[in-house]
Amino acid sequence: MKIWVDADACPGVIKDILFRSAERTGVEMTLVANQTVRVPKRKNISFLLVRAGFDEADNEIVRRMVAGDLVITADIPLAAEVIEKGGLALNPRGELYSEENVRARLSMRDFMETLRSSGVHTGGPEALGPKDRQEFANQLDRLLTQFLKADDS
Repeated sequence: MKIWVDADACPGVIKDILFRSAERTGVEMTLVANQTVRVPKRKNISFLLVRAGFDEADNEIVRRMVAGDLVITADIPLAAEVIEKGGLALNPRGELYSEENVRARLSMRDFMETLRSSGVHTGGPEALGPKDRQEFANQLDRLLTQFLKADDS
């Protein structure tokens, strides 16, 4: 398993959790963004700069990831592509996407986009709180533990 991070919009506190987990487990992690992101100097943590443009980081992640890899993203279309390719997708609030819930999320996203384009103010997501950070850390730990146990077998 390799961890790919859609780093353009990933909250700093989530990146910090990811850095600590990668350092503790040795799992390879790459942050992908169209602007420079600082990463710790560790042999298993890297950064990939992609050209500016809509979905450039997403497309690069999908191109490079393989089945079984974990992608950290709040981008629902990216999560859908990751799942379709056999990967795991986890959002910064700790929700693990599945084939079922990503379809429902895509439908809701499209519906909300239709409302916004017709002038309805829908607001944005709530700020990431301590409970969200804890749920993300717990889910990440469960996934890494499963991977490391399977790798030892």
